[in-house]
Amino acid sequence: MKQIFLAILALACPGILAWSAPKAVAQSPTFSINRDDPDLVALGQTIYRDYCASCHGDRLQGEPDWKVRKPNGRMPAPPHDASGHTWHHPDRLLFAITKFDLTRVAGRPIPSDMPVFEGLLSDREIITSLAYIKSTWPSDIQAKHDAMNARAQK
Repeated sequence: MKQIFLAILALACPGILAWSAPKAVAQSPTFSINRDDPDLVALGQTIYRDYCASCHGDRLQGEPDWKVRKPNGRMPAPPHDASGHTWHHPDRLLFAITKFDLTRVAGRPIPSDMPVFEGLLSDREIITSLAYIKSTWPSDIQAKHDAMNARAQK
């Protein structure tokens, strides 16, 4: 439900995340992550393996039972493949969630095991990891994500 709220929020008010995104991202009228750049994708695969795969899986499969809360009340790491909901979010939101945390992006407490990558990864490294993830999606999912990004930037 929280993911749906964030997706609706991002689609309805794409500028709402500008306060937390870096200036280059916040000021870019058409922020998008290029999944077709082989250099970005190659570096992103390395970044994903080193920083993301331990939770989200080496095949982007996420944790088992990712839709069921853990005993601590937090949600398991979702898959980043086509079976998950990552592709339901525009690039700007994916970047902000990865760099910051859900609490900062949503403006209210959302308990999560997702680490804050601000200060650990550069903006470019975050973008490359997202480019890698996006490059693995089937073409129909990529097309849906592209259309959503276009709507979010209007």
